[in-house]
Amino acid sequence: MPNINHAVLIAVPAHRVYAAITSSQGLSAWWTPNVLAEAKEGSVVRFPFGAHYYKEMRIIDLVPDKLVAWHCTAGADEWVGTDLNFKLNQTDRGTILRAHPELQGQLEQAAGEELTILRFCHNNWRGETLMYAECNYTWGSFMRSLKRYCETGNGTPWPLQHRG
Repeated sequence: MPNINHAVLIAVPAHRVYAAITSSQGLSAWWTPNVLAEAKEGSVVRFPFGAHYYKEMRIIDLVPDKLVAWHCTAGADEWVGTDLNFKLNQTDRGTILRAHPELQGQLEQAAGEELTILRFCHNNWRGETLMYAECNYTWGSFMRSLKRYCETGNGTPWPLQHRG
C-alpha cells in the first residue's frame, strides 16, 4: 500500500505545533474551517469541507509535543481506513546540521532558534490512484499552511490552500 510522507521544519517549539494539530482553533486555521476537535484519545474529530462533505478521524494516539495519530472513519471512500500521523521532534540548528543535513535548505530559511521537525505520514492507501496523487500534492499545501500558521498565526486552510 502506498503512503504519503512529508518532512517540514517549523521554527517554533513543539508545543505550538502540537496545539495546532490537536485544537479546533488550530486545525481550523490551517486545514479547514469549523473543525470540531477534542484532544482526547478515542474521540472523533470532524473536518467539514463545505456544507455537504466532511471527514472524521478517530484519535488513536496522543503524546503531548511528540505524536498525534488518527484513523479515518468517514470521508471519501479512498480515505476511510487510512492512518495519519504527525511526529514532532523539537531540536536545534546544530543537531539538524549534524543529524539531518537533508533539511539544510529548510534550515537556511528558518527564523529563530526553537525548531521542530514535523514528519507527517498518511498511510495505508489502497493504491496509487488519481485521488492518492492529488491528496499527496494537497497535503504539501496543507503542510505549508500548518508551517505558516505556527510561525505567523496565518494559515491558508481549505478552500484557499492552492493559492500563493
